[in-house]
Amino acid sequence: MQVHQVRTHRSDENLEREGQLAWKLAGVATDPVEIDDAVAEMVVNRVIDNAAVAAASITRGPVVSARSQALAHPVSIGGDGSTVFGAARRTSPEWAAWANGVAVRELDYHDTFLAAEYSHPGDNIPPVLAVAQHLAARRGLTGRDLIRGIATGYEIQIDLAKGISLHAHKIDHVAHLGPSAAGGIGTLLGLDRETVFQAIGQALHTTTATRQSRKGEISTWKAHAPAFAGKMAVESVDRAMRGQTSPVPIYEGEDGVIAWLLDGPDGRYEVSLPEPGEAKRAILDSYTKEHSAEYQAQAWIDLARKLHEQYPLILDPEHVESIVLHTSHHTHYVIGSGANDPQKYDPTASRETLDHSIPYIFTVALQDGAWHHVDSYAPERAARPDTVALWRKVTTVEDPEWTRRYHSLDMDEKAFGGRVVITLTDGAEIVEEIAVADAHPLGARPFAREQYVQKFRTLAEHVLEAAEIERFLDVAQRLPELGPDELGGLTFAVAPGALAAADVPEGIF
Repeated sequence: MQVHQVRTHRSDENLEREGQLAWKLAGVATDPVEIDDAVAEMVVNRVIDNAAVAAASITRGPVVSARSQALAHPVSIGGDGSTVFGAARRTSPEWAAWANGVAVRELDYHDTFLAAEYSHPGDNIPPVLAVAQHLAARRGLTGRDLIRGIATGYEIQIDLAKGISLHAHKIDHVAHLGPSAAGGIGTLLGLDRETVFQAIGQALHTTTATRQSRKGEISTWKAHAPAFAGKMAVESVDRAMRGQTSPVPIYEGEDGVIAWLLDGPDGRYEVSLPEPGEAKRAILDSYTKEHSAEYQAQAWIDLARKLHEQYPLILDPEHVESIVLHTSHHTHYVIGSGANDPQKYDPTASRETLDHSIPYIFTVALQDGAWHHVDSYAPERAARPDTVALWRKVTTVEDPEWTRRYHSLDMDEKAFGGRVVITLTDGAEIVEEIAVADAHPLGARPFAREQYVQKFRTLAEHVLEAAEIERFLDVAQRLPELGPDELGGLTFAVAPGALAAADVPEGIF
């Protein structure tokens, strides 16, 4: 890996292209290095994973809304159009990226990478896939081309997440997604470095926003934010291909992102990127979710399931004085009591809020010994009196060692769990800890192809017919060998009547 020093430059310093981070990212995207087998295998896994969570969310309000917006637009004339999960016809690629991006993110149930910044790098797949489907016949794009584009998207987003913190300045993490998706599309299409450079700059410029979408009363925009970044990436590449330019230097400029949105004129970062000819393997550092909840909750759910079996006494709030989760800075301040969000203890809070409340999640997983993507968030489940009583006894505190491990770039020690101290009313204590989720590559039951396939089967069985489940899994698992005429099969049709109860909203389109 090459380490790049990134800082703000005054306008009179005239920072050359070669010194700009966006140019270096474009170099990663335009490096013709082939992918290795392990990366190709994992891309297939994540395509299946995305489709699984999209199927589970197909009738939810934000997904119905985004799909209806997308289908209000015809296929653009430059290609054959792109598929939309659950829809019978195609639409324009930027709108397919939008609809599918919302479907993938709605349940917060796909892959993750956490370092200096947070990310869900699977969000790169909808925009790259949409462009691949639209232009497959015109450009002769294959499954191998799609895999290379997706691998670039993962590489750029994960490398940025390792080096540049956005949340420290309350900027939403999708500011890394716009550039990564633009880079992935550039790789897919074999674009030149200057074009990808301009597209990355435009994608970054249009996707910086505050983190209020993930604070307090969390709204449905949480699912739309990454879809918007993907849509902007598609449009940014289109503009760049037409010769349109972007703000330069976008990261390092005197009035650029670092100077005014991040660490300021004195801010400095180190971003490590692959050397020319070095394989793009960052996807292998990411991890998916077994449970539908914010990633920092994954290990805690697994620990709660274990405690449910071992200590049935603690399921009753009358026997518990307090439950304290000693954990990382992020878990404490973003999804824990350190956020000081009263909504995290509100039984009437939205699903989006509850899946960012570790006190709620730990309580329900502890009492139920399980976690379900629908039932665990049901209003009647959240309002159960014994749950509310126990929930309000759960707090978090930051532990410096868990914060250090959270930010470690040594994948063998990187951790997202912590230590729980349960104090009983008789003064006794129960102390347990967990470092990583069971499904993590270093966890008790790491996810492999079998688990990704099972996740798809489980989440899709209520809305897809059995034959359609098998058809999709066949196409997805043949991704490296797919020809241009087969990329359109990377979607799914729902069973007759599955969308009948969905209330399609009306808008402008």
